[in-house]
Amino acid sequence: MRVQDVMTPHVRTISAAESAETAYASMKALNVHHLVVRDDEAALVGIVSSHDLGAAKEDGFRRNHRVAEVMSTNVVTADPEMSIRQAANLMRGRSIGCLPVVQPGRTPRLVGIITTSDLLEVLGHGFDRPTHPERRVLKARAPRTEPKIKRMH
Repeated sequence: MRVQDVMTPHVRTISAAESAETAYASMKALNVHHLVVRDDEAALVGIVSSHDLGAAKEDGFRRNHRVAEVMSTNVVTADPEMSIRQAANLMRGRSIGCLPVVQPGRTPRLVGIITTSDLLEVLGHGFDRPTHPERRVLKARAPRTEPKIKRMH
């Protein structure tokens, strides 16, 4: 199964110049935990997570900061053709909760986002039930059974 099969294609974005308070309000309204940060030319420049913005009672902090001050700028991206196993290992290895999905090319284009929630949904539904019915999904292999051990009396 590939990233493109499970990613969220409609990526929520925000400008780096916006207030952290605006980002927090957008996340709450959209029920998301990550926003992709773009500059004026629509280039990907960072990720801001709900963790970056602090707890619900930290509105004073958010009022006094811009997204550019709290976002993560070291952004790791995924290719749409990457396997979900590779994406999961990349997220686990870097302790991050999402990967923006970027179509490679001369001008890389943001085409989606994959989050831990997307990966957990795949696990919860199982590989035999596609999250996107129009895509072909591989069947999961049957678990190996342990050989029976003969007991000596």
